[in-house]
This record gives sequence, C-alpha cells and structure tokens, in this order.
Amino acid sequence: MDEQMQYAKLFNDIDSQALITLGVILASTILLTFASQHMLTWLANRLHGPIRFRVFALVPLTRLVILITALAIAVPIVIEPSLRNMVTLLGAIGLAIGFALKEYVSSLIAGVVSAVELPYRPGDWVKIDDTYGEVKHVGMRTVSVQTPDDDLVAVPHLKLWDTAIYNANNGGVSLQCVASFYLQPEHEAGWVRKALRDVALTSAYLKFDKPIIVIAEEKPWGTHYRIRAYPVDPRQQFLFITDLTVRGKQVLSAAGVMPALLPPDAALDSQGTAG
Repeated sequence: MDEQMQYAKLFNDIDSQALITLGVILASTILLTFASQHMLTWLANRLHGPIRFRVFALVPLTRLVILITALAIAVPIVIEPSLRNMVTLLGAIGLAIGFALKEYVSSLIAGVVSAVELPYRPGDWVKIDDTYGEVKHVGMRTVSVQTPDDDLVAVPHLKLWDTAIYNANNGGVSLQCVASFYLQPEHEAGWVRKALRDVALTSAYLKFDKPIIVIAEEKPWGTHYRIRAYPVDPRQQFLFITDLTVRGKQVLSAAGVMPALLPPDAALDSQGTAG
C-alpha cells in the first residue's frame, strides 16, 4: 500500500516557499536570457573578423544552457523526484507531444541540433528554399533571415531535416560574388577575359587576398563570362556585384564588344549571384 501511495503521488505539495523559489527561478531565467543576448550581441557588434561570428554563435547556445539549467532546478520542486514518477511524467508528455506538437517539437529538436552543428549563425548569408539573406537571429524554433529587399523571414529549423542549406560565408568574412556578362561570339576572348579581370582588380570593394577568376563558357547564342571575386565585407556583396556589372559594361561597350541577343527560351545562370 505504501508503495502504491508513493507511486500515486506525482506532484509535491506546493507551499509558499516553493512558489517563491519557482518565481525566483522564472525571473532569473528571463533576466539571464535577456542579459546574455544583449551583452553578447553588443560585444559581437564591436568586434571584427571571424571572432565576431563566433560570439554571435554563442547567443542561442547560451540561451539553451540557461533554459535547461532552469528546468533541471524547477522540475524536482514540482514533481516528486522518484524514478517511477519521472517515467510516468515523461511518458505522458511524450504521448501528448507526439500527437499534438509533432512538427513544433521537431523544429525545437532541430534548433538544438543547429546550436551544436552550426549550419547557420547570426551574420551568415544563407539560402533556404527560395529565401536568401543574412541570418539575424537563431531562435529555439526558427531562424530569422533578412533578405536583400529588407524582408525578415522566419524559417523553421524543421527545414534542416529535408532541405539543403546553402551557407555563402559559413561563419567567416569571405563570400564569393559572381557578375555575369552575355556577349556575342565575335570578339577577342583573351582581351575580354583580361579586361574583366582588370575591372575586378580596380573595384573599391575588392578583397585583395582572395583570388579573382574570370570564367568563359561558350553557348549557342554567344559567350557567357563570369567574374568570381570576393568583397571586403559580405554585406557589400550587392554593391560589389553592381560595381562590377556597371564598370564591366562600360569597358566592353567602349571596346565595341556587343551583348548577345538571347532567344526567349535561353537558359541562363543566375546573374549577379553570391555564394
């Protein structure tokens, strides 16, 4: 009978002391989470180079550690910490979650995985499905991506399970940009290739310690040239591509090199891409 009573007693008696303790735990969790996020973000914004991205990556990991610690302290106060009670409680929670919150919990689990594997961090430029932009915040369930059009898109971590994640700079400060040119076939290819390389070399946004590659590919309608180079800062990628495109067109036009006349059904690679 005593064993049955002990098994039936799942929750502890909650007195005023327990309520005060739980209140302190809740307030401390909120305060520590708020303080850690703002302090780490403030510190990262004042750093440069790879260390900036490493500090940003600590934000979701720190929040996860605070939450797990708070739960580990609070649960024994509310629940009688016996093996049978914990098994019963976890079984009931797991059953309810399995039916009602399958996708939500899957996103939370993926969020934990993302905090460990780091497929994206604040400051990374990523493409998830049709969304491309800079990661602004990595939450427990979603990652916030700000697009070049200044839209903030919340993408669930659930995408980790079945979607390819394209990370253009992967926590670093180097991000490759591509500027495309489509030209008629009647031109001196060697001169065009050298001229486009010179365009990249004279850009104010160029990162000089990274390679510059000019690729030429023959198409049925003409020749496709691509300048592959790196800007000083990933956030300059669109200014860099614009600069390469505008000055490249000026150089080619001055030399009498004509753009290709593409048929309506011509398949083109993405023009002015980063990654």
